[in-house]
Amino acid sequence: MTLTDLRYLVALADVRHFAKAAAACFVSQPTLSIAIKKLEEELGLILFERHRHDVLVTPAGERIIEQAKVVLHEAEHLKQLAQAQHDQFAQPLRLGAIFTVAPYIFPTLIPALHQTAPSLLLYLEENYTAVLAEKLASGELDVILVAAPFEQIETQTQLLFQEDFRLLLPKNHAWANEPTIAACDLASAPMLMLGEGHCFRDQILASCPMSQPKLNNGNSLETLRFMVANGLGLTLIPAISVPYLVNDSLMTKTIAPAPTRQIMAVWRRRFPRLQAIRVLIASLQQLNLVGSQPL
Repeated sequence: MTLTDLRYLVALADVRHFAKAAAACFVSQPTLSIAIKKLEEELGLILFERHRHDVLVTPAGERIIEQAKVVLHEAEHLKQLAQAQHDQFAQPLRLGAIFTVAPYIFPTLIPALHQTAPSLLLYLEENYTAVLAEKLASGELDVILVAAPFEQIETQTQLLFQEDFRLLLPKNHAWANEPTIAACDLASAPMLMLGEGHCFRDQILASCPMSQPKLNNGNSLETLRFMVANGLGLTLIPAISVPYLVNDSLMTKTIAPAPTRQIMAVWRRRFPRLQAIRVLIASLQQLNLVGSQPL
């Protein structure tokens, strides 16, 4: 049994197809099939049900595959430990962020990081909090930017900033001349919301109970912006997004009392490249984000 065998095993479990798994591992299908068969013989277990067009993981195979992922993760950790002894900036840092943070932080983070640590490259990803947490735990990501509170075992956290939510509305709206909007008034307004899975939507509903929220209207704040511009309703946006979302036909209003959120960085407690983490955190804390308050 080798690490290569375990990589074949995990790849096949992920895609449930021998040809696709072989392609993902850059080997021929017979090579992968033989390796899986030998692994099953060595373990004395049938790990997969073979069918004409796909494969199914057996109950015994599920536990083996989960442990294989742990072994591969530890092997990758071992390599990172060795690399960190030489140059912590040699490999890209894999950074993930939630959808309502990534588009508004990444554009300013990259040039800032190039100034402080030009040799440190970033692999960037945006996703839901649950997906980012899973990828952080599995080692697919090194650092994630999420909204507090966030709890996950074996992690370290650093609060970065706090920001208010702003009301986005057309400039010809009846509230256009109001200095602030009472949070209680939003309960009866036609509010547009992000779909299921977005933590920003959950934060809005928790801080501003609404009687008629229009859920599942879009997967991005940019989509909601177009709907607001078309007069289909109003929406709340994070303060850091204001420079990107407001245009000649739209405006924002402060809310009283203002709902807020805190954004934090999270990484694995045992992640070996702590110097790279410190440089990234310092760059994030120095960003001049509109509407944010450093923590």
